Amino acid sequence: MAAGAKNGRRAVIVICDSLRRDLVTPDDAPFLTELGERAAWFGAHRSVFPSTTRASAATIATGCLPARHGLLGNTMALDEGEGLVCRSAGHPDFPDRMRRATGRTLRVPTLAERLRWHGETSISCANVSPGAAYFQDPDGYGWVYHSAGSYGPGRRPVEDPASAALKKGIDGDKAMTERFCAEIVEERAPALAIMWLSEPDYTGHHSPLGSPQHRAAIAAADRRVREVYETVRRLDPGGDEILFVTGSDHGMETVAEAIDLDGMLIAEGLKQGTGSGDVVVAPNGTAATLYFADPDSDRVARVARFLAAQDWAGEVFARTALESVGLPTDTPMRIAVTLANADEINQHGVRGYSPIVKDPADNESKIGFGQHGGLGANEQRPFLIVDGGGFAPGERRMPTSLIDIAPTVLRHLHMDHDDTDGHALPREAG
Repeated sequence: MAAGAKNGRRAVIVICDSLRRDLVTPDDAPFLTELGERAAWFGAHRSVFPSTTRASAATIATGCLPARHGLLGNTMALDEGEGLVCRSAGHPDFPDRMRRATGRTLRVPTLAERLRWHGETSISCANVSPGAAYFQDPDGYGWVYHSAGSYGPGRRPVEDPASAALKKGIDGDKAMTERFCAEIVEERAPALAIMWLSEPDYTGHHSPLGSPQHRAAIAAADRRVREVYETVRRLDPGGDEILFVTGSDHGMETVAEAIDLDGMLIAEGLKQGTGSGDVVVAPNGTAATLYFADPDSDRVARVARFLAAQDWAGEVFARTALESVGLPTDTPMRIAVTLANADEINQHGVRGYSPIVKDPADNESKIGFGQHGGLGANEQRPFLIVDGGGFAPGERRMPTSLIDIAPTVLRHLHMDHDDTDGHALPREAG
Protein backbone atom coordinates (compact mmCIF):
# COMPACT_ATOMS: atom_id res chain seq x y z
CA MET A 1 0.00 0.00 0.00
CA ALA A 2 1.12 3.56 -0.69
CA ALA A 3 2.11 5.44 2.44
CA GLY A 4 1.03 8.84 1.15
CA ALA A 5 2.98 11.73 -0.31
CA LYS A 6 6.00 12.54 1.85
CA ASN A 7 6.02 16.31 1.51
CA GLY A 8 2.24 16.79 1.41
CA ARG A 9 2.17 17.95 -2.22
CA ARG A 10 0.07 15.83 -4.54
CA ALA A 11 -1.45 15.79 -8.01
CA VAL A 12 -4.75 14.21 -9.07
CA ILE A 13 -5.52 13.75 -12.77
CA VAL A 14 -8.86 12.71 -14.29
CA ILE A 15 -9.06 11.97 -18.02
CA CYS A 16 -12.43 11.88 -19.82
CA ASP A 17 -11.54 9.80 -22.86
CA SER A 18 -12.46 11.45 -26.21
CA LEU A 19 -14.38 14.41 -24.77
CA ARG A 20 -13.73 17.13 -27.32
CA ARG A 21 -13.60 20.69 -26.14
CA ASP A 22 -16.64 22.08 -27.99
CA LEU A 23 -18.87 19.41 -26.41
CA VAL A 24 -18.15 20.69 -22.90
CA THR A 25 -21.41 22.64 -22.67
CA PRO A 26 -23.68 23.82 -19.83
CA ASP A 27 -26.38 21.35 -20.89
CA ASP A 28 -24.23 18.21 -21.07
CA ALA A 29 -21.25 19.02 -18.83
CA PRO A 30 -22.45 21.61 -16.29
CA PHE A 31 -19.73 20.95 -13.76
CA LEU A 32 -16.85 21.12 -16.24
CA THR A 33 -18.35 24.27 -17.72
CA GLU A 34 -18.58 25.89 -14.30
CA LEU A 35 -15.11 24.71 -13.25
CA GLY A 36 -13.64 26.02 -16.48
CA GLU A 37 -14.98 29.47 -15.62
CA ARG A 38 -13.38 29.62 -12.17
CA ALA A 39 -10.18 27.63 -12.76
CA ALA A 40 -7.49 27.70 -15.45
CA TRP A 41 -9.02 26.83 -18.84
CA PHE A 42 -6.71 26.05 -21.78
CA GLY A 43 -8.60 27.06 -24.89
CA ALA A 44 -6.01 26.07 -27.51
CA HIS A 45 -5.11 22.63 -26.15
CA ARG A 46 -4.07 19.89 -28.62
CA SER A 47 -3.53 16.16 -28.74
CA VAL A 48 -0.63 14.30 -30.39
CA PHE A 49 -0.43 12.35 -33.65
CA PRO A 50 -1.76 9.74 -34.01
CA SER A 51 -4.55 11.07 -31.79
CA THR A 52 -5.22 7.68 -30.24
CA THR A 53 -5.73 6.81 -26.59
CA ARG A 54 -2.65 4.59 -26.23
CA ALA A 55 -0.23 7.07 -27.78
CA SER A 56 -1.88 9.85 -25.77
CA ALA A 57 -1.58 7.85 -22.55
CA ALA A 58 2.15 7.43 -23.06
CA THR A 59 2.48 11.15 -23.84
CA ILE A 60 0.62 12.21 -20.69
CA ALA A 61 2.74 9.77 -18.68
CA THR A 62 6.06 11.04 -20.05
CA GLY A 63 5.61 14.62 -21.24
CA CYS A 64 7.14 13.53 -24.54
CA LEU A 65 5.96 13.12 -28.12
CA PRO A 66 5.64 9.65 -29.69
CA ALA A 67 8.95 10.29 -31.49
CA ARG A 68 10.66 10.08 -28.10
CA HIS A 69 8.52 7.74 -26.02
CA GLY A 70 8.10 5.22 -28.84
CA LEU A 71 4.43 4.20 -28.63
CA LEU A 72 3.24 5.11 -32.10
CA GLY A 73 -0.52 4.59 -31.99
CA ASN A 74 -3.26 2.18 -31.05
CA THR A 75 -1.57 -0.35 -33.33
CA MET A 76 2.11 -0.80 -34.15
CA ALA A 77 4.20 -3.17 -36.23
CA LEU A 78 6.79 -5.18 -34.30
CA ASP A 79 9.45 -7.60 -35.51
CA GLU A 80 9.49 -10.41 -32.99
CA GLY A 81 11.87 -12.54 -35.03
CA GLU A 82 9.77 -13.44 -38.04
CA GLY A 83 9.37 -10.07 -39.74
CA LEU A 84 7.07 -7.12 -39.16
CA VAL A 85 3.58 -7.91 -37.87
CA CYS A 86 0.90 -5.41 -36.87
CA ARG A 87 -0.10 -5.75 -33.22
CA SER A 88 -2.72 -4.02 -31.10
CA ALA A 89 -1.09 -1.84 -28.45
CA GLY A 90 -4.27 -2.31 -26.44
CA HIS A 91 -3.72 -6.01 -25.78
CA PRO A 92 -2.59 -6.90 -22.24
CA ASP A 93 0.57 -8.59 -23.52
CA PHE A 94 1.67 -5.75 -25.80
CA PRO A 95 4.10 -4.11 -23.34
CA ASP A 96 5.85 -7.47 -22.97
CA ARG A 97 5.94 -7.95 -26.74
CA MET A 98 7.35 -4.46 -27.17
CA ARG A 99 9.99 -5.12 -24.54
CA ARG A 100 11.07 -8.38 -26.17
CA ALA A 101 11.12 -6.89 -29.68
CA THR A 102 12.89 -3.62 -28.89
CA GLY A 103 14.61 -4.22 -25.56
CA ARG A 104 12.37 -1.79 -23.68
CA THR A 105 8.85 -0.44 -23.36
CA LEU A 106 8.79 3.36 -23.43
CA ARG A 107 12.06 5.05 -24.33
CA VAL A 108 11.82 7.78 -21.69
CA PRO A 109 10.87 7.84 -17.99
CA THR A 110 7.23 7.98 -16.95
CA LEU A 111 5.86 10.06 -14.10
CA ALA A 112 5.66 6.84 -12.10
CA GLU A 113 9.38 6.20 -12.59
CA ARG A 114 10.34 9.80 -11.78
CA LEU A 115 8.32 9.71 -8.58
CA ARG A 116 10.05 6.48 -7.55
CA TRP A 117 13.42 8.23 -7.93
CA HIS A 118 12.27 10.61 -5.19
CA GLY A 119 10.80 7.93 -2.95
CA GLU A 120 7.23 8.84 -3.95
CA THR A 121 4.64 6.70 -5.66
CA SER A 122 1.80 6.82 -8.18
CA ILE A 123 -1.48 4.96 -8.46
CA SER A 124 -3.42 4.66 -11.72
CA CYS A 125 -6.99 3.42 -12.16
CA ALA A 126 -8.23 3.02 -15.72
CA ASN A 127 -11.36 1.70 -17.41
CA VAL A 128 -9.95 1.85 -20.94
CA SER A 129 -7.94 -0.72 -22.92
CA PRO A 130 -5.18 -2.57 -21.06
CA GLY A 131 -2.57 -0.91 -23.27
CA ALA A 132 -3.72 2.60 -22.43
CA ALA A 133 -3.81 1.66 -18.74
CA TYR A 134 -0.47 -0.14 -18.62
CA PHE A 135 1.48 2.49 -20.54
CA GLN A 136 0.88 4.92 -17.70
CA ASP A 137 3.46 2.79 -15.88
CA PRO A 138 4.55 -0.13 -18.10
CA ASP A 139 7.53 -1.13 -15.98
CA GLY A 140 5.80 -1.17 -12.61
CA TYR A 141 7.18 1.68 -10.54
CA GLY A 142 3.83 2.28 -8.85
CA TRP A 143 0.39 0.69 -8.79
CA VAL A 144 -1.84 0.13 -11.82
CA TYR A 145 -5.43 -1.13 -11.45
CA HIS A 146 -7.26 -2.55 -14.46
CA SER A 147 -9.80 -5.26 -15.24
CA ALA A 148 -7.27 -7.21 -17.35
CA GLY A 149 -4.92 -7.49 -14.38
CA SER A 150 -3.51 -5.19 -11.72
CA TYR A 151 0.04 -4.86 -10.42
CA GLY A 152 2.19 -3.05 -7.88
CA PRO A 153 5.86 -2.08 -7.79
CA GLY A 154 8.07 -4.51 -9.65
CA ARG A 155 5.00 -5.47 -11.73
CA ARG A 156 4.00 -7.88 -8.99
CA PRO A 157 0.43 -9.05 -9.69
CA VAL A 158 -2.19 -7.71 -7.29
CA GLU A 159 -5.38 -9.59 -6.50
CA ASP A 160 -8.02 -6.92 -7.07
CA PRO A 161 -11.61 -8.12 -7.47
CA ALA A 162 -12.96 -4.54 -7.73
CA SER A 163 -10.92 -3.81 -10.85
CA ALA A 164 -11.52 -7.26 -12.31
CA ALA A 165 -15.27 -6.65 -12.17
CA LEU A 166 -15.17 -3.36 -14.10
CA LYS A 167 -16.85 -3.06 -17.50
CA LYS A 168 -16.41 -0.16 -19.89
CA GLY A 169 -19.24 2.33 -19.85
CA ILE A 170 -21.12 4.57 -17.44
CA ASP A 171 -21.63 1.99 -14.68
CA GLY A 172 -18.03 0.82 -14.70
CA ASP A 173 -16.75 4.39 -14.56
CA LYS A 174 -19.05 5.11 -11.61
CA ALA A 175 -17.80 2.11 -9.62
CA MET A 176 -14.16 2.99 -10.38
CA THR A 177 -14.68 6.61 -9.31
CA GLU A 178 -16.19 5.63 -5.97
CA ARG A 179 -13.18 3.46 -5.23
CA PHE A 180 -10.74 6.08 -6.55
CA CYS A 181 -12.12 8.81 -4.29
CA ALA A 182 -12.37 6.78 -1.10
CA GLU A 183 -9.41 4.43 -1.28
CA ILE A 184 -6.87 6.10 -3.57
CA VAL A 185 -7.26 9.87 -3.14
CA GLU A 186 -8.38 9.97 0.48
CA GLU A 187 -6.97 6.88 2.19
CA ARG A 188 -3.73 6.04 0.36
CA ALA A 189 -2.98 9.62 -0.79
CA PRO A 190 -0.11 9.00 -3.25
CA ALA A 191 1.92 11.83 -4.72
CA LEU A 192 0.18 11.15 -8.04
CA ALA A 193 -3.25 9.60 -8.57
CA ILE A 194 -4.58 9.17 -12.11
CA MET A 195 -8.07 8.02 -13.13
CA TRP A 196 -8.90 7.38 -16.80
CA LEU A 197 -12.62 7.15 -17.61
CA SER A 198 -13.95 5.08 -20.50
CA GLU A 199 -16.59 7.68 -21.27
CA PRO A 200 -17.56 9.35 -23.49
CA ASP A 201 -15.16 7.37 -25.73
CA TYR A 202 -16.86 4.01 -25.23
CA THR A 203 -20.30 5.32 -26.13
CA GLY A 204 -18.93 7.56 -28.88
CA HIS A 205 -17.52 4.52 -30.67
CA HIS A 206 -20.90 2.78 -30.56
CA SER A 207 -23.40 5.57 -31.23
CA PRO A 208 -23.58 8.80 -33.25
CA LEU A 209 -21.82 11.81 -31.80
CA GLY A 210 -24.31 14.13 -30.16
CA SER A 211 -26.98 11.42 -29.91
CA PRO A 212 -28.91 11.07 -26.64
CA GLN A 213 -26.66 8.11 -25.71
CA HIS A 214 -23.50 10.09 -26.39
CA ARG A 215 -24.72 13.14 -24.49
CA ALA A 216 -25.67 10.92 -21.54
CA ALA A 217 -22.12 9.54 -21.53
CA ILE A 218 -20.70 13.09 -21.49
CA ALA A 219 -22.98 13.98 -18.59
CA ALA A 220 -21.89 10.85 -16.71
CA ALA A 221 -18.20 11.73 -17.20
CA ASP A 222 -18.97 15.23 -15.94
CA ARG A 223 -20.46 13.75 -12.74
CA ARG A 224 -17.39 11.58 -12.21
CA VAL A 225 -15.08 14.60 -12.46
CA ARG A 226 -17.27 16.45 -9.98
CA GLU A 227 -17.02 13.59 -7.47
CA VAL A 228 -13.22 13.52 -7.63
CA TYR A 229 -12.93 17.31 -7.49
CA GLU A 230 -15.18 17.54 -4.45
CA THR A 231 -13.11 14.87 -2.70
CA VAL A 232 -9.89 16.72 -3.52
CA ARG A 233 -11.15 20.10 -2.32
CA ARG A 234 -12.63 18.64 0.84
CA LEU A 235 -9.13 17.39 1.66
CA ASP A 236 -7.41 20.60 0.51
CA PRO A 237 -9.91 23.49 0.37
CA GLY A 238 -7.37 26.12 -0.61
CA GLY A 239 -5.74 24.11 -3.36
CA ASP A 240 -2.25 24.77 -2.01
CA GLU A 241 -1.18 21.14 -1.75
CA ILE A 242 -3.26 19.18 -4.26
CA LEU A 243 -3.02 20.10 -7.94
CA PHE A 244 -6.18 19.01 -9.75
CA VAL A 245 -5.99 18.40 -13.50
CA THR A 246 -8.84 17.21 -15.69
CA GLY A 247 -8.97 16.93 -19.44
CA SER A 248 -9.25 14.59 -22.38
CA ASP A 249 -6.77 12.89 -24.66
CA HIS A 250 -8.35 13.81 -28.02
CA GLY A 251 -11.69 14.45 -29.69
CA MET A 252 -13.68 12.55 -32.31
CA GLU A 253 -15.00 12.85 -35.86
CA THR A 254 -17.99 11.04 -37.37
CA VAL A 255 -16.90 8.12 -39.55
CA ALA A 256 -17.85 8.60 -43.21
CA GLU A 257 -16.43 5.40 -44.74
CA ALA A 258 -13.79 2.71 -44.23
CA ILE A 259 -10.77 2.55 -46.55
CA ASP A 260 -9.21 -0.84 -47.31
CA LEU A 261 -5.65 0.44 -47.51
CA ASP A 262 -4.09 -3.04 -47.45
CA GLY A 263 -6.22 -4.08 -50.42
CA MET A 264 -5.34 -0.93 -52.34
CA LEU A 265 -1.61 -1.40 -51.85
CA ILE A 266 -1.84 -5.01 -52.99
CA ALA A 267 -3.87 -4.03 -56.07
CA GLU A 268 -1.25 -1.41 -56.98
CA GLY A 269 1.61 -3.89 -56.64
CA LEU A 270 3.04 -1.99 -53.68
CA LYS A 271 2.51 -4.83 -51.21
CA GLN A 272 3.02 -8.54 -51.90
CA GLY A 273 -0.18 -9.84 -50.40
CA THR A 274 -2.45 -10.17 -47.39
CA GLY A 275 -0.34 -10.64 -44.27
CA SER A 276 2.97 -10.00 -46.02
CA GLY A 277 5.66 -8.21 -44.05
CA ASP A 278 7.18 -6.12 -46.82
CA VAL A 279 4.74 -3.27 -46.15
CA VAL A 280 2.68 -3.35 -42.97
CA VAL A 281 -0.23 -0.98 -42.44
CA ALA A 282 -0.97 -0.10 -38.83
CA PRO A 283 -4.56 1.27 -38.79
CA ASN A 284 -5.10 4.07 -36.32
CA GLY A 285 -8.68 5.13 -36.91
CA THR A 286 -8.64 8.26 -39.05
CA ALA A 287 -4.92 7.81 -39.64
CA ALA A 288 -2.45 5.05 -40.47
CA THR A 289 1.25 4.44 -40.07
CA LEU A 290 3.12 2.29 -42.59
CA TYR A 291 6.12 0.11 -41.81
CA PHE A 292 8.65 -1.27 -44.30
CA ALA A 293 10.83 -4.36 -44.14
CA ASP A 294 13.37 -2.37 -46.15
CA PRO A 295 12.89 1.19 -44.89
CA ASP A 296 15.56 2.60 -47.22
CA SER A 297 14.08 1.23 -50.44
CA ASP A 298 12.39 3.30 -53.14
CA ARG A 299 9.15 1.55 -52.20
CA VAL A 300 8.68 4.16 -49.48
CA ALA A 301 8.57 6.99 -52.02
CA ARG A 302 6.28 5.03 -54.34
CA VAL A 303 3.82 4.31 -51.55
CA ALA A 304 3.93 7.95 -50.43
CA ARG A 305 3.13 9.15 -53.96
CA PHE A 306 0.25 6.69 -54.20
CA LEU A 307 -1.22 7.89 -50.90
CA ALA A 308 -0.87 11.56 -51.81
CA ALA A 309 -2.91 10.97 -54.97
CA GLN A 310 -5.95 9.58 -53.09
CA ASP A 311 -8.89 11.91 -52.46
CA TRP A 312 -9.52 10.30 -49.07
CA ALA A 313 -6.01 11.14 -47.87
CA GLY A 314 -5.40 14.40 -46.04
CA GLU A 315 -1.68 14.86 -45.45
CA VAL A 316 1.10 12.33 -46.03
CA PHE A 317 4.29 12.46 -43.99
CA ALA A 318 7.24 10.40 -45.22
CA ARG A 319 10.78 9.90 -43.94
CA THR A 320 12.15 13.16 -42.45
CA ALA A 321 8.74 14.86 -42.68
CA LEU A 322 7.58 12.58 -39.86
CA GLU A 323 9.50 14.79 -37.46
CA SER A 324 7.09 17.67 -38.17
CA VAL A 325 4.23 15.71 -36.57
CA GLY A 326 6.17 14.35 -33.62
CA LEU A 327 6.96 10.92 -35.05
CA PRO A 328 10.36 9.20 -35.27
CA THR A 329 12.44 9.08 -38.44
CA ASP A 330 14.71 6.18 -37.45
CA THR A 331 12.34 3.20 -37.30
CA PRO A 332 10.77 0.87 -39.90
CA MET A 333 7.74 3.17 -39.74
CA ARG A 334 8.48 5.56 -42.63
CA ILE A 335 5.06 6.95 -43.62
CA ALA A 336 2.10 8.35 -41.71
CA VAL A 337 -1.13 9.51 -43.30
CA THR A 338 -4.00 11.46 -41.77
CA LEU A 339 -7.30 11.10 -43.61
CA ALA A 340 -9.21 14.01 -45.14
CA ASN A 341 -11.85 15.70 -43.01
CA ALA A 342 -15.14 17.20 -44.15
CA ASP A 343 -16.60 20.18 -42.32
CA GLU A 344 -20.13 18.80 -42.27
CA ILE A 345 -22.68 18.43 -39.48
CA ASN A 346 -24.25 15.10 -38.51
CA GLN A 347 -27.92 14.49 -37.70
CA HIS A 348 -27.34 15.53 -34.07
CA GLY A 349 -25.63 18.83 -34.80
CA VAL A 350 -22.03 17.72 -34.27
CA ARG A 351 -19.51 18.95 -36.81
CA GLY A 352 -16.81 16.91 -38.57
CA TYR A 353 -16.60 13.78 -40.75
CA SER A 354 -13.62 11.65 -41.72
CA PRO A 355 -12.91 8.28 -43.33
CA ILE A 356 -11.09 5.63 -41.33
CA VAL A 357 -8.55 3.01 -42.36
CA LYS A 358 -10.10 -0.45 -42.17
CA ASP A 359 -8.62 -2.64 -39.45
CA PRO A 360 -8.61 -6.32 -40.49
CA ALA A 361 -8.58 -7.28 -36.80
CA ASP A 362 -11.78 -5.32 -36.08
CA ASN A 363 -14.88 -6.31 -38.03
CA GLU A 364 -17.27 -4.02 -36.14
CA SER A 365 -18.72 -1.31 -38.39
CA LYS A 366 -18.04 2.21 -37.18
CA ILE A 367 -19.79 4.06 -40.01
CA GLY A 368 -21.80 6.96 -38.59
CA PHE A 369 -20.20 6.67 -35.15
CA GLY A 370 -17.22 8.45 -33.61
CA GLN A 371 -13.55 7.77 -34.32
CA HIS A 372 -10.19 9.53 -34.02
CA GLY A 373 -6.49 9.12 -34.76
CA GLY A 374 -5.72 11.88 -37.23
CA LEU A 375 -5.01 15.58 -37.34
CA GLY A 376 -8.58 16.74 -37.95
CA ALA A 377 -9.64 19.89 -36.13
CA ASN A 378 -12.12 18.02 -33.94
CA GLU A 379 -9.75 15.16 -33.12
CA GLN A 380 -7.14 17.71 -32.10
CA ARG A 381 -9.51 19.47 -29.69
CA PRO A 382 -9.21 17.95 -26.21
CA PHE A 383 -10.10 20.05 -23.19
CA LEU A 384 -7.87 20.87 -20.22
CA ILE A 385 -8.69 22.48 -16.86
CA VAL A 386 -6.24 22.98 -13.97
CA ASP A 387 -7.20 24.00 -10.44
CA GLY A 388 -5.07 24.61 -7.36
CA GLY A 389 -1.29 24.57 -7.21
CA GLY A 390 -1.10 28.36 -7.58
CA PHE A 391 -3.02 28.48 -10.88
CA ALA A 392 -4.99 31.70 -11.29
CA PRO A 393 -8.46 31.47 -12.86
CA GLY A 394 -8.94 32.47 -16.47
CA GLU A 395 -8.40 31.31 -20.02
CA ARG A 396 -4.94 30.67 -21.44
CA ARG A 397 -4.95 31.32 -25.18
CA MET A 398 -1.45 30.12 -26.04
CA PRO A 399 -1.13 26.68 -27.70
CA THR A 400 -0.67 23.83 -25.23
CA SER A 401 -0.49 20.08 -25.67
CA LEU A 402 -0.67 16.78 -23.84
CA ILE A 403 3.12 16.97 -23.47
CA ASP A 404 2.68 19.86 -21.03
CA ILE A 405 0.77 17.89 -18.38
CA ALA A 406 3.68 15.84 -16.98
CA PRO A 407 6.07 18.80 -16.52
CA THR A 408 3.25 20.72 -14.82
CA VAL A 409 2.80 17.88 -12.34
CA LEU A 410 6.55 17.60 -11.79
CA ARG A 411 6.89 21.33 -11.14
CA HIS A 412 4.13 21.14 -8.54
CA LEU A 413 5.92 18.24 -6.86
CA HIS A 414 9.24 20.17 -6.94
CA MET A 415 10.87 17.67 -9.29
CA ASP A 416 13.02 18.28 -12.38
CA HIS A 417 11.23 18.38 -15.72
CA ASP A 418 13.66 20.09 -18.13
CA ASP A 419 14.21 16.91 -20.16
CA THR A 420 10.60 16.53 -21.33
CA ASP A 421 9.30 17.77 -24.69
CA GLY A 422 6.65 19.83 -22.94
CA HIS A 423 6.74 22.79 -20.58
CA ALA A 424 5.00 23.44 -17.29
CA LEU A 425 1.74 25.27 -17.95
CA PRO A 426 1.55 28.99 -17.06
CA ARG A 427 0.00 29.71 -13.70
CA GLU A 428 -1.16 33.18 -14.73
CA ALA A 429 -3.99 33.86 -17.17
CA GLY A 430 -3.34 35.40 -20.56
